[in-house]
Amino acid sequence: MLKYLENEVNTLEEMLDFLEEDESLKPEFEENIKQLEQDVEKAEIETFLGDKHDSSNAIITIHSGAGGTEACDWVSMLFRMYSMWCDKNGYKIEIMDIQPGDEAGYKSVTFLVNGERAYGYLKSENGVHRLVRISPFDANKRRHTSFASVSVLPEIKDDDVEVEIDPSEIRVDTYRASGAGGQHVNKTDSAVRITHIPTGIVVTCQNERSQHKNKAYAMKILKSKLYQLEQEKKKKEIEQLEGEKKKIEWGSQIRSYVLHPYKMVKDHRTGMEKKDMAALAVLDGELNDFIKESLKIIREEN
Repeated sequence: MLKYLENEVNTLEEMLDFLEEDESLKPEFEENIKQLEQDVEKAEIETFLGDKHDSSNAIITIHSGAGGTEACDWVSMLFRMYSMWCDKNGYKIEIMDIQPGDEAGYKSVTFLVNGERAYGYLKSENGVHRLVRISPFDANKRRHTSFASVSVLPEIKDDDVEVEIDPSEIRVDTYRASGAGGQHVNKTDSAVRITHIPTGIVVTCQNERSQHKNKAYAMKILKSKLYQLEQEKKKKEIEQLEGEKKKIEWGSQIRSYVLHPYKMVKDHRTGMEKKDMAALAVLDGELNDFIKESLKIIREEN
């Protein structure tokens, strides 16, 4: 990466010489400057990614917390935010499980982020996220506060030896999928629920029409959860299954997104803030500044 950046700097220096004679090159020069800035930022962030599973794909689950319909809608907004971040940064998403809300949004959504260092970049998003806004579901247009938890796990591949699942220790149940899906939803038991009997961990997957694919996805999630559990046991905090497990309500959030009476996104771990249009850009996937600052904190703590 360093060699690549050096070459890019040399190219820009050469362009600068030509720019003095031909101003028509200015737009291209400015675009290359912008790209170099992005590449330098990426290279800096990558210096923070040295943990064992930082290079892995990421499994993200977003759960609605306190706030009812508002919280379910907040889950859908967070899912959109991460989807847009992935699109901007070259990552692919595979939806593994979605539980629709009763009126709007999702009670929970689980998805796989495919790409180099996906877990390394996204692990700092683990925690409770708080939204303050004028509710679109309140006829009186009152301000509401909603919460959702984000769990980020590394995808544990089949060739990883840390986690072995004894088939005799799991129970696999099938049932009919709920939510959108047309007549197919009512005719086949394609949804899968796997219970790991020793730990009581339950995972579900119903997004694929194939029961086999749903089971494969559910096993991926279970393996990652069991790996996380073992990591937490080593820290003597068995109750912390997915990072720092707090109640999804007041006082436990890692980041606040305020859309009324002003617009601001604030990370409570790093103190970083984005205001006005920059705050709205965060909800459109502009997360890299927050990720960078959070990874600095993680590195210092380790």
